[in-house]
Amino acid sequence: MIFELVLRLWPHLATLLTLVIAVVTSCHVVLYKRDARAAIGWVGLIWLVPVVGSLLYIGLGINRIQRRARLLRGRDGDSRPPESFPGDATDMLARTLATDEAHLQTLAGMLAEISQRPLLGGNRVQPLNEEDHPYPSMLAAIGQAQRSISLSTYIFDDDRAGQLFVDALATAVARGVQVRVLVDGVGASYSWPSILGPLRRANVPAARFLPRRVPWAFRFANLRNHRKILVADGQVGFTGGMNIRAGHYPALQPRRTIRDVHFRIEGPVVAHLQDVFCEDWAFCTGERLQGEAWFPTLPPAGTVFARGISDGPDEDFEKLRWTLLGALACARRSIHIVTPYFLPDPGLITSLNVAALRGVAVDIVIPLKNNLRLVQWAAAAQLWQLVERGCRVWFSPPPFDHTKLMVVDSRWSLLGSSNWDPRSLRLNFEFNLECYDWELANRLERLIRRKIRQARPVTIEALDGRSLPVKLRDGVARLLTPYL
Repeated sequence: MIFELVLRLWPHLATLLTLVIAVVTSCHVVLYKRDARAAIGWVGLIWLVPVVGSLLYIGLGINRIQRRARLLRGRDGDSRPPESFPGDATDMLARTLATDEAHLQTLAGMLAEISQRPLLGGNRVQPLNEEDHPYPSMLAAIGQAQRSISLSTYIFDDDRAGQLFVDALATAVARGVQVRVLVDGVGASYSWPSILGPLRRANVPAARFLPRRVPWAFRFANLRNHRKILVADGQVGFTGGMNIRAGHYPALQPRRTIRDVHFRIEGPVVAHLQDVFCEDWAFCTGERLQGEAWFPTLPPAGTVFARGISDGPDEDFEKLRWTLLGALACARRSIHIVTPYFLPDPGLITSLNVAALRGVAVDIVIPLKNNLRLVQWAAAAQLWQLVERGCRVWFSPPPFDHTKLMVVDSRWSLLGSSNWDPRSLRLNFEFNLECYDWELANRLERLIRRKIRQARPVTIEALDGRSLPVKLRDGVARLLTPYL
């Protein structure tokens, strides 16, 4: 009797259940999605594709990250010695700025509010690229460490480059160094089997950041730890955009070479690198790293004023985007940008165009041939908006250039793991350094100018000259920009 009643009412019950699911998920979208365009898109999908749209939103559209690391530190005390973070040096920076650079103090004040970290003086920041490759310097720092090594990376391949690092880390463990390695859950699977096996067999403590629940999950799933941080003895740090894989190391004669720039850091700001790593490690493992071995007192090592800026889809949401907008608004003379993935949102496009219209020289260098075809096509569909307003865009020739740099007014530099795309700006966990130093900025500008001399300018004529099928392909790819 009951079974027959259920069968008779089933279509009505299914319709009611579908309606309830759509209403509940739509309410969640309206309440929690900050971007109106994303909210409209999700609501449309939920109602146009009943049940499936709601399931997609529940699976992909909700940020479930709860950063236990902050809770652990808040409950049990700060892991950093108080002296490891000196006082803010913004006033000291002001005394070093020339009259025509005073506007950069405003930027420093803004980023103090955004980052919630002090600007620290007395740092040394050394760029490492093709001429002075970072891997030997990183391996040397691991080899010289006596107390602690922290390493966080997105991709850590089980190849010849990866084995160099496994061997160096294993040797460090054998001599009594405390070693911790954190690899992103998706990045670890770029090679198979993953590097986690060799690390564990070598007794190197290692963890995955948000491992995938199923092995066939989407390769570019959201909420990835895209940071690249290495700190030896809490005193020498490395950061930038370089992963650990053979393609980044020309000495190994890889089949596909990848250009990139990484940075060796000394001075008080190394504590910012270590702080971010320890937070991520506590989130993944529950272990708090503290004490002098991880956070020693850091004396001045150079003349660079620097600050770490972390970004992610949690309490650090959109800190990178605000940093970029602030730097673009402050620029007076020049803006140099190098990025492998260039998919700025409308607000950033407007800010770049406004800077160019104010008379600021805006140069943007992106790869001629991207390693991600969809990104290349989507970027091509947007470039006309910049070129027509006076921004200069350049296509750098192969091999693929993975460099991530921004330099403003030959004094302010931004370096680290972030790209100019929605994944870095909204979905990934990133780490960057802002730096105030004339010598560093000029060195990076010289590097960028070398890239421009080898590059091809992008013109309106070339963009308009694409065939209709190519324009349609690129336009369709642009519709996927929020998810690339």
